[in-house]
Amino acid sequence: MNDKKISLEQAYLAMYAFLENHYARTNSNDIGGLLGDLSLLSDGNSADPAARTDWDEAVQKAISGNVDAMLRFKIT
Repeated sequence: MNDKKISLEQAYLAMYAFLENHYARTNSNDIGGLLGDLSLLSDGNSADPAARTDWDEAVQKAISGNVDAMLRFKIT
């Protein structure tokens, strides 16, 4: 990955755009519901404050290096 830095707001919007693109391809009800929860209201808060709390916790987890996104295959 590159060393380009973005703000937390930009990261949130990037995640939202990623999910929007996925929803456009799949019409997944789960992703649609998540997008609704993560949508921003006129005051800048998310439609579901618990979803924003989950986002903030995920950011802290990533910052502290506690996310393992490595794809692994289990050979049996």
